Amino acid sequence: MPGRNAHETMMVTPRIPFPKINFNKKGIPASVLILLFPKNNDWHFYLTKRTDTVDHHKGQISLPGGVVEKGESLNDAALRETHEEIGVEKNNIHLIGSLSSFYIPVSGFEMFPFIGWIESEPMTSIHDKEVERIFSASVKDFVLDETQKTKKDTLRGFPVNIPYFDLGNEIVWGATAMILAEFKLILKKIL
Repeated sequence: MPGRNAHETMMVTPRIPFPKINFNKKGIPASVLILLFPKNNDWHFYLTKRTDTVDHHKGQISLPGGVVEKGESLNDAALRETHEEIGVEKNNIHLIGSLSSFYIPVSGFEMFPFIGWIESEPMTSIHDKEVERIFSASVKDFVLDETQKTKKDTLRGFPVNIPYFDLGNEIVWGATAMILAEFKLILKKIL
């Protein structure tokens, strides 16, 4: 799997010397799902915009997902959270597999991404106070080189370079972009 290299392409990097972050560190297990569905002769996947009332990653674009509950498997957490956040029944989702896990220093989560698909475009609804809105991106557009960009900004008082994906007129950066970078590398090999 191209996880580490893909993740590094979308990591926010300081523009001044800064200590390296240990992405192998263990954290609170959390799972997300890239849910593929057919639409207009292409495959699409869902993204959500988080509310400004959540504890972590306020207002950011994310994949459906969240913390793994006690006694729950990593993939079951991804399916449950997808149902809770965007209303898609977990029994209709076929899991394909997982991507590389990694530690997210800002939230303390250890992220476990999964990929699944559903036979037809599902009805969605926001079931969770964490989600402001739901939108989708087409795989055909996502794999284009021009969706991947970088901007200069300041984060916590430090000048940084922020790699991001421009999807649905939204800036997809951070952990979600790192997950999608690995997904994109895999897609480019098979498309």
